Amino acid sequence: MKNAKTKKTITDNTVDPDILAYTVGDDPVLDLNLAVWDCMGTAAHVTMLSEMKLKTPVVTKAEAKKVRTALGEIVKEIEKGEFTILVDDQDVHMAVERLLTERLGDLGKKIHTGRSRNDQVAVDVRLHMKDAILRTEEETLELAQSLVKFGAKYGRTPLVGRTHLQPAMPSSVEMWATGHAEMIADQIENLEAAYRLADLNPLGSAAGYGVPLPLDRSRTTKLLGFSRTIHNVFGASMARGECEAALLSALAQLMAVLSRLAEDMIIFSMPEFAYFKLPREYCTGSSIMPQKFNPDVLELVRSKAAQVLGLQTASLSLLHAMPGGYNRDLQDCKWLYMKGLDITRTTLRILAKVVAGTTVDKDICRAAFTPGVFATDVALRKVAEGTPWRDAYHDVRDHLERLGDEDPDTAVAAKTHEGTTSGINIALYKSRLAEALKSLKTRLNTLEKCKRSLFKA
Repeated sequence: MKNAKTKKTITDNTVDPDILAYTVGDDPVLDLNLAVWDCMGTAAHVTMLSEMKLKTPVVTKAEAKKVRTALGEIVKEIEKGEFTILVDDQDVHMAVERLLTERLGDLGKKIHTGRSRNDQVAVDVRLHMKDAILRTEEETLELAQSLVKFGAKYGRTPLVGRTHLQPAMPSSVEMWATGHAEMIADQIENLEAAYRLADLNPLGSAAGYGVPLPLDRSRTTKLLGFSRTIHNVFGASMARGECEAALLSALAQLMAVLSRLAEDMIIFSMPEFAYFKLPREYCTGSSIMPQKFNPDVLELVRSKAAQVLGLQTASLSLLHAMPGGYNRDLQDCKWLYMKGLDITRTTLRILAKVVAGTTVDKDICRAAFTPGVFATDVALRKVAEGTPWRDAYHDVRDHLERLGDEDPDTAVAAKTHEGTTSGINIALYKSRLAEALKSLKTRLNTLEKCKRSLFKA
């Protein structure tokens, strides 16, 4: 007698529903992010199958055309929010196969030939990741642009430069804003390193040991727009999780930089400083103190940075003691990197809004200058008159009481070498960021064209 407590899956296994739910986890939800890319990978795989030189074709060219057309219809349903992954499906791969079998009959049963869910999910993740990384880079550059625009708006407005949070030397709002912008834009390098890892095709590795069929892995690499194929099929299988960890590392570093920006904005908007005024619509009030406007959103940036760092640590911990070959542990890499992407991309967009809405009180910025802030400038003026640096340093340090009030604007104007208060090249920042964004949009369009071309009959 059949056990009523078991459920039948597409692979004809009967599984206890509690076990099925535990092993499936959040995949029916998470895999919705992979659905279009799964269809893309399947279209490329079926096209390649139809081109294999076999006496009896696994899939004919006419059949491959039918599959691609059906996949195109499924993609439209996905984009309309009409696509659902059932628990019994277990994942997006089986859901797509189920739909193709329902609509194409036995032809739908052929699409998995020469493929495992191991290489299928690996290619889905890499395609999804390539798109997501480029979009993250785009949002990173847009935040950098927002900061450059902020810097240009307030220009050489004097701002007390600080080290150890103590007053140090004259700076400017422009220098502060573009300094953060440059640090943020530099994180593109880490994202690009993750992109290069993702841009390798694992398809055709099957369960990690290949199949006795003449698969043309270079063909699917070309069809899917990857830079190259992962040559060793065992290596392709083990590479699952590597990309996720690399991406999370890049995201963690980016979030750390964003956290520092948020912290500066919190400090500079405190009543004790009041250099910056945050937009009221991005602050929350107190349930008991009527005067409060709290920078909650910026405080949460710090928290979100810690979360992404935790996700990165989790991904590396998951991988570090795993044996060679596929292991189900790797399933959990999926939600780790997807959560990291969601947090980071949301943070980038939120911060761009906060920066754009923030204002600067120029008078308070100027009034914050005390004589000590000019000490280094005074010492360097003595050097310019012929005093050795160390003597000038000691003379100023030993007679700080002699320091008088100086004009902050004059101090800002006095530093003209590259990258300092009067040497900031706003036009350079604008052109570099605009060029980088243009290049990104071109790459995104190329990826989109590659995707759409696979569903053309």
